[in-house]
Amino acid sequence: MAQKSILLDKSLSFAARIVKLNKYLTKEKHENIISKQIIRSATSIGANANEAVYGISKADFISKLKYH
Repeated sequence: MAQKSILLDKSLSFAARIVKLNKYLTKEKHENIISKQIIRSATSIGANANEAVYGISKADFISKLKYH
């Protein structure tokens, strides 16, 4: 069984909160443009974290989390 990752848990929780924010912005405020950008940006964090956690080595993990 794989080790539990705090990074993945927090990024999943963050993405779930962003989805709720997106629903609020689109339904209550009728804001579509910014809400689409927020959802793309926020969910990409989880994808990047997932890729970093399952990297080959510690150096690979660090390189995937660095800013380019």
